Amino acid sequence: MTTHMLFRRLSIALGATLMCGAASADPYLVGRGMADITGEAAEVGMMGYAALSQVSGGVHMRQRARAFIVVDQASGKRTVFVNNDLGMVFQGVQQEVIRQLQARHGALYGPDNVVLSATHTHSGAGGFSHYALYNFTTYGFNKRTFDAAVSGIVQAIDKAHRDLKPGSIAIGKGELLDASNNRSLPAYQRNPQAERERWGRPIDPEMTVLRFKQGAADVGVISWFSTHGVSMSPNNHLLSPDNKGYAEWRWEHELKGVRYNADSDFVAAFAQSNAGDMTPNLNLDGTGPTANEFDNTRLIGERQLQKALAIYNGALEPITGPVDYRQRFIDFSRVSVAPQFADGATRSTCPAAIGSAFAAGTEDGRGLDGFLEGDLKGNPFFTALGGIITPAPQWVRDCHGVKPVLLATGTQQPFPWTPDVLPVSVIRIGQLAIVAAPGEFTIMAGRRVRDTVRAALGDSVKHVVFAGYANAYSGYVTTPEEYDAQHYEGASTHFGKWTLGAYQQSFHELATALRTGAPAYASAPVRDLRNNQLSFQTGVVLDNTPIFKSFGQTVRDANASYARGQRVEVEFWTGHPKNNLRQNGTFLEVQRWDGGAWRTVANDGDWSTIYRWVRVDPVWGTSKAAISWDIPTDAAAGQYRIRHYGDYKNGWDGSIHGLTGTSRTFQVN
Repeated sequence: MTTHMLFRRLSIALGATLMCGAASADPYLVGRGMADITGEAAEVGMMGYAALSQVSGGVHMRQRARAFIVVDQASGKRTVFVNNDLGMVFQGVQQEVIRQLQARHGALYGPDNVVLSATHTHSGAGGFSHYALYNFTTYGFNKRTFDAAVSGIVQAIDKAHRDLKPGSIAIGKGELLDASNNRSLPAYQRNPQAERERWGRPIDPEMTVLRFKQGAADVGVISWFSTHGVSMSPNNHLLSPDNKGYAEWRWEHELKGVRYNADSDFVAAFAQSNAGDMTPNLNLDGTGPTANEFDNTRLIGERQLQKALAIYNGALEPITGPVDYRQRFIDFSRVSVAPQFADGATRSTCPAAIGSAFAAGTEDGRGLDGFLEGDLKGNPFFTALGGIITPAPQWVRDCHGVKPVLLATGTQQPFPWTPDVLPVSVIRIGQLAIVAAPGEFTIMAGRRVRDTVRAALGDSVKHVVFAGYANAYSGYVTTPEEYDAQHYEGASTHFGKWTLGAYQQSFHELATALRTGAPAYASAPVRDLRNNQLSFQTGVVLDNTPIFKSFGQTVRDANASYARGQRVEVEFWTGHPKNNLRQNGTFLEVQRWDGGAWRTVANDGDWSTIYRWVRVDPVWGTSKAAISWDIPTDAAAGQYRIRHYGDYKNGWDGSIHGLTGTSRTFQVN
């Protein structure tokens, strides 16, 4: 695009915005959009638990990106918030999303006004980081999963861009007390007593809800609440958006009738906040409220849904005022932290390193044998093993203080194994400020950041929301007191004891610039590693069926009839799901005969269905799709069937061919 064309496009967009503003009493233009970001559904390591045994083997519910755009009709400034059913939004994803957005829209969207946040589900396909530490359990980089995330996020933003119309936003708050527990209570209790008493509880129960309207029509909602995406356990092999994804699906599909993929879909985003030490596993043993991971996902999701609905339908405060933002890239490996953000003395952050307790795991998800939280000596075998890779220089160990360094990710060569130059931003929409941070902040760390931003912005804002897991990922951030405990979260605080102080200082600078109208300080140069990726994944060689069988043929067929509440189970000969991710599509449909045609009533994005991919013979290349449907208790009586959609790879020429399988027709009574 030429410079002339770019300025012409921008002037047209701005002119249209101002004309809409002159004709409408609504203060903003509001747009929303949603798209599929589901990765590879079979034989890919999953992201979150760092368990080599957790490899994808099907789909429970599809993962989606949910985008909102708000344009200030007075100034033309705009901001984008995208909630993604991902474990993390890695920096490479953010970089590629921005590249593609700018190729489409010029300078309208960039890293300064786009926030990409993750729900932190631990049940998505992994391998989509450009930094080595996060690709270990996936045997390197998975381009197809990376591309699915990027393309889906861009599609969601494009939909929201097309959808922009005069609208309004309202905000409400409430407390949810039974959807989280503090999994690192001994570390939390090291924080000053007066500070703990101020907040009252060792959880962060605050939920903030934004209600979006276009004219009089409700079009979407964002709910921020702190609880981890770990209701599905490390034993799960199905792709799932976890408890927040269940809440999203319930509101969109069950309450609003959304079937997905339309520009006009109501969009319900359940976003993550400062959830570093907040677990939904209320029993603190990897379970809770029940012993069943599916029930736990549903119950924790339902509790978030019901609280969000109560706030949404209650007395809300209209959002009024300008849209503005400030953003920087900061090298957190070398920040000089001013005394007011440390302990009264000037301190410094360190090159990234993780400690021994990183391998110990958490109270509700134990890690490797031989590692204990709070162990200040470290495991000598793994310390030596880490040293074989590239030993941490003594000055780095000294900088990390009480942390027994297991692996110095920031000093590996030729590139660090975790990012050091990270994006931080503060977005203002009227009296609301959104703080976007690239990590897992504990609740007390997040509270301190919110207080810092609120003080810097003064009377210009009333509400501050912390949006975690945003625009990049760099492990945990604890308070200095929690860091000294060296539990899992402290050991995973990459840049040392004063990491939180560095973030507070950075956000204070941005918020001050936002309040005074000054520009943000200059950014550090950002590393681009897209052309430096390795993968040791084996691709699909070929797909086959047993002799005298064909693709799509049933292995196990449905019964003739079922009662409501029963489970239908069918199996088909199929190909590898890596052949086609079926993005914005499905591997299955449950169809009902309406007297004139078959109508789809459920697919692989619904809670009631499960698609499992099962390898039968790895040498011959045979596999089957095992599909189940839990018939809802309110399902309409009638004739049904289940269809499977897949793809197989020809072993002779490597070509990919679609396949379809159909079960027998069965009666639901």
